[in-house]
Amino acid sequence: MRKYWSRFLDSFKNSTTDKVKADHEKHQKPHESQVNSKDENNDRGNWTNKREYILSMIGYAVGLGNVWRFPYLTYNNGGGAFLIPYFIMLAVAGIPMFFLESSFGQFCSQGPINVWRAVPIFQGVGVAMVAVVTSIVIYYNVIIAYSFYYLFASFQYPLPWSDCFEWSNSNCSRTPRAVCNVTTSTNWSVPVVPGNMTLWENETCPEKDLVIIPVQSPSEQYWDLVVLQRSSGLDETGPVVWHLALCLLLGWLLIAAALYKGIQSSGKVVYFTATFPYVVLLILLIRGLTLEGASDGIEFYIGSQSNLTKLVEAEVWRDAATQIFYSLSIAGGGVTALSSYNKFHNNVFKDTLTVCLTNCGTSLLAGFAIFSILGHMAHVSGKAVSDVAQAGFGLAFIAYPDALSKLPISPLWSILFFFMLLTLGFDTQFGGVEIISTCLLDAFPGSLKSKRSIISMVTCSIFFLLGLPCVTQAGIYWVTLMDKFCTGFVLMVTALLELIGVIYIYGGNRFIKDIEMMIGIRSSLFWLWWRACWFFISPAIIAVILVWSLLTFHSPSYGTVQFPAWGVALGWCMIIFCLLWVPLVAVWKILTTQGNPWKRLCAVCRPVEGWGPYLDIHRGERYADKRQSDRKGSLHLPDNIYCISNNQTAL
Repeated sequence: MRKYWSRFLDSFKNSTTDKVKADHEKHQKPHESQVNSKDENNDRGNWTNKREYILSMIGYAVGLGNVWRFPYLTYNNGGGAFLIPYFIMLAVAGIPMFFLESSFGQFCSQGPINVWRAVPIFQGVGVAMVAVVTSIVIYYNVIIAYSFYYLFASFQYPLPWSDCFEWSNSNCSRTPRAVCNVTTSTNWSVPVVPGNMTLWENETCPEKDLVIIPVQSPSEQYWDLVVLQRSSGLDETGPVVWHLALCLLLGWLLIAAALYKGIQSSGKVVYFTATFPYVVLLILLIRGLTLEGASDGIEFYIGSQSNLTKLVEAEVWRDAATQIFYSLSIAGGGVTALSSYNKFHNNVFKDTLTVCLTNCGTSLLAGFAIFSILGHMAHVSGKAVSDVAQAGFGLAFIAYPDALSKLPISPLWSILFFFMLLTLGFDTQFGGVEIISTCLLDAFPGSLKSKRSIISMVTCSIFFLLGLPCVTQAGIYWVTLMDKFCTGFVLMVTALLELIGVIYIYGGNRFIKDIEMMIGIRSSLFWLWWRACWFFISPAIIAVILVWSLLTFHSPSYGTVQFPAWGVALGWCMIIFCLLWVPLVAVWKILTTQGNPWKRLCAVCRPVEGWGPYLDIHRGERYADKRQSDRKGSLHLPDNIYCISNNQTAL
């Protein structure tokens, strides 16, 4: 620790200036002078322009959680007061982690697995990221299928969930049902209605015999009985719900088409998919603010519920950190994969600020749009806003559709809302599938370079088949189970390991010098903040959240349906499967390296031969003697690597 501390203090000294441009000219090869300015990396390709990268990154980071999770967390954690810990966590954890991942990918132009050629013993972290993203991609497209079904159903007037139609059962009602129980003198536990007379039909019913029977709203029954055809639990799988299976197929066909040529095609699609949600949010916000009761919803969102005393509750800070962490899509490999297609000297720092601030601004905007209309719904139904405010599936497919059905020209607003959910989901899916395609192309660049379209089609086909269990009658339980386990502990662990691997093993100072080669910022004062976050603050926050999440873990459920013990055990097996790659790859690396145990350990903790910028023109003096002679094997490690000397270590 004393060695690390002394090196950390030394890092505040002015670093030696790297003459980037001079180095490029000095080490430039004849063929490198012919590099296309629009596509400087001819092997892997680059974004056509900066706009496509920014829009793709915003689309990947901004997802459904910004719409159906952030507003709920805000009102549930002190209203406007919640924004204080939210933005603090953005500054000390969200932006630093996003900056680290995007810089790491851009520097070496590699995906989340090959990027760990910098620290071979941690290459299993990249495999774990791909494993968890694979799980997320499978069930996330099921949510897109739900949105497709609701979008198609919205082309009806009246909306099918606006009232209790023929598909509903006797428990469907818009208002609580009061009945007169004439069996109070007996031992019957179920109230009966003589002659089907309700209270307002039989005003003579004694008050002691008045019974309020719980009912389900039309939108809730439509979700359960029509869309999901939901079974009683995870134990009852039931058949495939074919209308959802067809919507799932449509979703994968559109994703495959958008990714047919990789970033060259998806970069064009995001011009629409990344911007359209903002148009819809603005339309819904303007419409919502004109509705009666909208002020009640806004006040409930950040007004009267604002409670500064909530700031002393540790759970509020945990929720703020968790929301920042998930909404920016950190530690899943997507940030690294998308940034790997940047040009080497792209100013990744400015991009980080743009994407992170846009992401958080979107969450705030979505909260106003959501709660203005929920406030109107509460006003019309005579309920409190808290009774209609929900999170997750309950907001997107029950509460908000119910609110939209009460508006004039309700099909129009419903179509806009679900089309917005589709575009938000597609952007995130583009990034997820691109992670997997990037890793395959980086592992086998020679044989797969010309087969990107085939890779996209085959990958999407496999994911469609794997997603079919999630569109059975028990599908919603599988989606909930995977969402609970695959996006929680695994991402926390990979984020913590990512910081340890890059900052403490590869070396924080070396990493900063790498970034300086790209963007040219060499101010010690500028790097002071990032060193503090990367070395201490961010790892501490992630570790605390991880431990707290483990200590406060409770078995997942869907509504009132509890998951069976075998289902919870299966969830933990998903976590183990994703994280098991970390020790397995580390052990494999050590065993396949030559030398005594100490030399082997040292060898797998230092960069492999050829590590550095992908193109020789960018390698400069620091990496001039380490030409990339081997880019093919993502898990290849040369035999002649020895332990790092003190003057080479980067901490």
